[in-house]
Amino acid sequence: MTVESLVQAVYLVAAVLFVLSLAGLSKQETARRGVLLGMTGMGLALVATVALALDRSERPVGVTAGLILLVLLVGAAVGTWRARTVEMTQMPELIALLHSFVGAAAVLVGFGSYLTDPGGTVHLVEVFLGVLIGAVTFTGSVVAFGKLSGRLRSFPLLLPGRNWLNLAALVACAGLLWWFLAAGESGLVPLLLMTAVALALGWHLVAAIGGGDMPVVVSMLNSYSGWAAAAAGFMLGNDLLIITGALVGSSGAILSYLMCRAMNRSFVSVILGGFGTGDAAALPQGGAAEPGSYRETTALEVADRLIAARSVIVVPGYGMAVAKAQYPVADLVAKLTARGTTVRFGIHPVAGRLPGHMNVLLAEAKVPYDQVLGMDEINDDFPSTDVVLVIGANDTVNPAAQDDPTSPIAGMPVLEVWQAREVVVFKRSMATGYAGVQNPLFFRENTAMLFGDAKDQVELIVQAL
Repeated sequence: MTVESLVQAVYLVAAVLFVLSLAGLSKQETARRGVLLGMTGMGLALVATVALALDRSERPVGVTAGLILLVLLVGAAVGTWRARTVEMTQMPELIALLHSFVGAAAVLVGFGSYLTDPGGTVHLVEVFLGVLIGAVTFTGSVVAFGKLSGRLRSFPLLLPGRNWLNLAALVACAGLLWWFLAAGESGLVPLLLMTAVALALGWHLVAAIGGGDMPVVVSMLNSYSGWAAAAAGFMLGNDLLIITGALVGSSGAILSYLMCRAMNRSFVSVILGGFGTGDAAALPQGGAAEPGSYRETTALEVADRLIAARSVIVVPGYGMAVAKAQYPVADLVAKLTARGTTVRFGIHPVAGRLPGHMNVLLAEAKVPYDQVLGMDEINDDFPSTDVVLVIGANDTVNPAAQDDPTSPIAGMPVLEVWQAREVVVFKRSMATGYAGVQNPLFFRENTAMLFGDAKDQVELIVQAL
């Protein structure tokens, strides 16, 4: 068996492992297994690719091996450092940054492939599309990283005629593709011009999206990065890279579609950018004026309510992640369950700033999976619930989505917590959420506000219990 055929066999095994990994990630109970399968597949893919590179190398094997080892050591060192130091609250921006790496790699592979061997028409089309998708992914991911990390303002950039600007950019790229194919080996100028247009397009697509829609943006960029990787696979003639990119691209697109349904957004408008952003969405943090007075409570009072309650639902949000309150929350739920109280978690599909963000936090705190329910599973139970604890959530429990047709989040399905007998909202202040939209829930008669650090307040409640 030649090295080439052995590598292709290993690639096939790795591809099957990647498919099984995605299947495992579809459920909380099998997610850990899915991650391990994916890691195993990627390890096999790296070993096989290095072996193939050494076999094909025209340089001395020692030189090629040394260069590859150097790159692997640098990448492993940086990856290990980031994995050990990143906070859970920083995971969304880290993933956006990693997506930008995939986009940049596709652009560099495209230029390297073209300058090395322009090839025929088919290869030229592969190069052009690979660079186009990679450039859009790169700048879009950089903007998403800036918004998620707070380096850029979260509210959308609404340029006049922004959809026409996007369309003009695509038309320009189509014209540049014709020029590029006609020029052949002398097509570096149209390729560079297209790259500049694509970089601007990627920046504008994500800049036009408000903070409340950023979880969908992350999944959308995940899809883009997959297609960029697949394009790089075509340019390099690497079957496994094509398969892996197609898996990531299609799964990211499916996730984006599901999240759009959860937010009542149009999937087409997601692709075009600037979705879900009316004029009101451009308000800076602070939003509209407070619509009334609110009622404040204390940890001891909340403990008394919980002791008398028979049914409790906990609705977590990004604020819980910031406060690192998932561990005392799990302790609180365990104590209430031991008392005979029915306690469950209600998770909105876009809670936090990353798909599945809250599920990962609760799993990290050893919360039983059967207590964690999605929005569709739990929304009908709020009217029969005694107490709802909203810990760090804001936009996902905003009744304005149903009551105010002028709201930027109008039509978005939300957790209808206000239908419960009592609602306790854990917040640091009366500031608006990430989308910059005021929440009338805070001013309802059956809502009480518990101000302060969520972790500290939950610990006080646990002590009182």
